[in-house]
Amino acid sequence: MKWLAAGIGVVFLSPILIAGTGMILATSADAVQSSGSFSNCLTNLDTDKVAEQVTKILDGAPGKNVHIEGLDLPAEQVPNAATIVAAGLSLDVPKKGQIVALATAMQESRLRNLNYGDRDSLGLFQQRPLQGWGSAQQIRDPVYASEQFYKHLIKVDGWQQMTVTQAAQAVQRSGLPDAYAQWENLAAALQDAIAKTFPGGGNDADQGKEPSTSTTGCAPGQDGSGFGRIPEGSVPKGYAIPKDTDPTARKAIEWAMHQLGTLYQWGGSCTNSHGSDPMGRCDCSSLMQQAYAHAGITLPRTTYTQINEGKAVSPTQLKPGDLVFSRGTAARPEHVGMYMGEGLVIEAPRTTKPVRITPIKDWTILAARRVL
Repeated sequence: MKWLAAGIGVVFLSPILIAGTGMILATSADAVQSSGSFSNCLTNLDTDKVAEQVTKILDGAPGKNVHIEGLDLPAEQVPNAATIVAAGLSLDVPKKGQIVALATAMQESRLRNLNYGDRDSLGLFQQRPLQGWGSAQQIRDPVYASEQFYKHLIKVDGWQQMTVTQAAQAVQRSGLPDAYAQWENLAAALQDAIAKTFPGGGNDADQGKEPSTSTTGCAPGQDGSGFGRIPEGSVPKGYAIPKDTDPTARKAIEWAMHQLGTLYQWGGSCTNSHGSDPMGRCDCSSLMQQAYAHAGITLPRTTYTQINEGKAVSPTQLKPGDLVFSRGTAARPEHVGMYMGEGLVIEAPRTTKPVRITPIKDWTILAARRVL
């Protein structure tokens, strides 16, 4: 694998070039449409087949003899993917971050080192010289471009607890924030196949774990976006509590839904949210406490203590009734809501806002707990 050995040398010996801070990257999704669009969620990828085909490319096989679902130019795309993974390994970026980078490059350029894009966007990640990502020549260096993406990613507070789509969007600021989701499974398959070809690349501490690639799957309709805009205080048209919901969780969700439209009150007890006394209204944690109290489960009063209740669950494995936490930190979150299934969360958001239902794609989940 002569190409691979040379690639390792280039990436691991390359200097880490750091651009200025505070840069915002405009999306170039429109600019790469000519390279072919892709809108399938690849949920049944044969990862062994992907690994076999990746190895062929890295060993110099012509692209016409290789087929990888989702890649139309594997002879060009796989080496670029290998550079992205190698750059991540050289910077000690975890597997999750490498998958974020691959999914981003697949959406922005289809893993092609483009010399054009939206406005002045260029390269694998469609970074923009005018926004401080570097010179045009630097951005079109795949190693430099990859390192810059990682440098910005690891500065995003809490990125490892985000979904792949949320993390990519935090760096890219795309006008199509949900578009990265379609590439998550292929990105994970490519990362796994490529990392194993590097010395020690398959021994990362989290390499054996399934990446937290999405909240409920990569199909947009499963992250709540399928319901469209949800008027505050209303139940989305077409929503019903999933039939297989635990009966206790069903009671808690039903009770919480009866509080929809009532105004938030910080410190409110949520014991009479429809009454005239503001302190009878709900804040985020009292809504959870009272919803479960009416289902026979006792929860402590505050978000800071509810984070210790029940057992931790992965944001990729949520069930109706699970508590989801955001803002602050995973150890001391400042906000809590209840997952309702169908990619939706019920919450008491903040002062001047009513109890409402929101799509989970709008949440940056720091932790989730199952209290049943």
